[in-house]
Amino acid sequence: MDKPNINYIIELADGDLEFQNQIISILKKELPLEIEEFQNNIKNKEFKKSAENVHKLKHKINILGLQKEYELANEFEKQLINSNLKLENSFMDTIKKITIYLKNIPHN
Repeated sequence: MDKPNINYIIELADGDLEFQNQIISILKKELPLEIEEFQNNIKNKEFKKSAENVHKLKHKINILGLQKEYELANEFEKQLINSNLKLENSFMDTIKKITIYLKNIPHN
């Protein structure tokens, strides 16, 4: 598995540290809420809603430079529509990895 990074955010910000910090702040704020919503939907067997949650989360995964994990999330999203949870543990490993990474980025 790859390691999360903010290289894309740095490139997108093009030297604008305020913008870069805004993007990171948004990720830190939204991610826990989206994870909680996903987990509640899985718990309640709301697989279509869970797939929608994964759709949102996979873009954050991609922004953090995790291409393989993005592809996994994309496949998991498709499987959830058919109530298939086969990739749930792998997906949650990715979510844990990016959660830890974002917590360790200094808040500016």
